[in-house]
Amino acid sequence: MRIALFTEVFLPKVDGVVTRVLRTLEELGRMGHQVLVFAPGSPPASYAGHRVQRVRSFSLRPIYPELKVGLPTVMIAEQMIAFRPDVVHAVNPVALAAFGVGVAHHRHLPLLASYHTGLGEYMDKLRVPWARSPMQRWTRFLHNRAEVNLCTSATMVRRAESHGVMRLGLWPKAVDTTGYRPDKADPLMRARLTDGHPDAPLAIYVGRLSREKDLLDLLTPIRRLAPRGVRLAIVGSGPQRRELEEAFATTPTVFTGYLAGDELARAYASSDVFCFPSTTETLGLVALEAMASGVPVIGARAGGIPDVISDGVDGFLVAPHNADELCARLSQLVEDPALRTSMATSARAEAERHDWHHATSCLVQNYRLAIARHAAGPRNWN
Repeated sequence: MRIALFTEVFLPKVDGVVTRVLRTLEELGRMGHQVLVFAPGSPPASYAGHRVQRVRSFSLRPIYPELKVGLPTVMIAEQMIAFRPDVVHAVNPVALAAFGVGVAHHRHLPLLASYHTGLGEYMDKLRVPWARSPMQRWTRFLHNRAEVNLCTSATMVRRAESHGVMRLGLWPKAVDTTGYRPDKADPLMRARLTDGHPDAPLAIYVGRLSREKDLLDLLTPIRRLAPRGVRLAIVGSGPQRRELEEAFATTPTVFTGYLAGDELARAYASSDVFCFPSTTETLGLVALEAMASGVPVIGARAGGIPDVISDGVDGFLVAPHNADELCARLSQLVEDPALRTSMATSARAEAERHDWHHATSCLVQNYRLAIARHAAGPRNWN
C-alpha cells in the first residue's frame, strides 16, 4: 500500500504525536508498505526507509515558538500526485495536514484523519480562549471530510463524537516495551535526577514544558513533601521552561532538558513515581512509557489518561488541579515500598499488552476501510 502522510509535527521536535508517527512508520516499513511523509520544520530526508518531504514553515511565536506551521504550496500537491498514493493520512489536521485533506478531497483520494490533540481545550491553556470555538469548528470540518477518523483513546472517541465528528474509530494505544523496561534503572542517572541524593524518593515528569501540561500543579505537592526528602525531576523543554524554573527554584527539583533514547529510558526506570497532572491529553504516551519502565503513574482524571491508568492497580487517578489529593497519593507511593512494587509490576504487565505491531495492523485495516468507503461513495459512508 502507498500512503501519503501529512503531519503537523515531526523530528527534530519530540512529543507523543511524533513518537506515534515514528513507530508507525517503522512498522509500516516492516509490513511492506511505502509512505511519503510531508512535514514542517527541518525533518530528516528519510525515516525508516520512507521519504520525508520538507515543507516550508514558520514558527508560531510568541505563543508556541517550538511549533512549526507548514505552508501549503503547489509543490506539495505535485509531489503527492506523483507518488500515486492509495490513501492519504492527515495527522491532527490544522494547517499543513489540512492542506493534505484539501488535496485528497480535490483529487478524489481516500482519506483517513487521526485526532491526537484536543485543540479547542489547548486554546484556553495557551491563553487565547477566543480561538477555542473557531478551532473546534475548523477541526470538525476537516475531520468530517475523511472516510475514517481515528482517536487514540476511547475517551477521545466519545469527545470527538460529542463535537460532531463522524465515522470514528479507535487507533489502539501502544508502547515500546523493549526500549523502556525496569532493568534500565541506573544509579548514575538516579544521582543526576536527584541532584546527588540518590537515596531520596524521586518523582519524575517527562514531556513538553508548556501551559497545557498543568505542571504548576506539581508545585504545592513538592513543597509539602520536600521536608520528607521527596525530590522531583522534570525532563523535557518547551515554552514554559523559564517560568517553571523560576517557580520551582526553591524546591528540590532538577530540570534536565530533553532526554532521548537510552538516556530517557534510564531516567524513567531510575524513578519511583511518574507524575502527570495534564488535563488535555488524548492518550498520554509518556504515561505508558513510564509503566513499561515499571514506574507507577499518578495522573489527572481527565482526557485520555483514565484509559491508560487502572486506578489503584498500576497507579492512581486524582481530581484535576487538586493539590491535596495529588500530594496524598504521591506521599502514599513514596512511603509504601510494597505498594509501589506491586503497582510497578502491574504497570509493566499492562504495558506489555500493547505493542506497535498490533496498533499499526489496526491502522492498516482502517486504511483499507477508508479505501472501501471511498470506492462505495459518500452515501454509504455511514
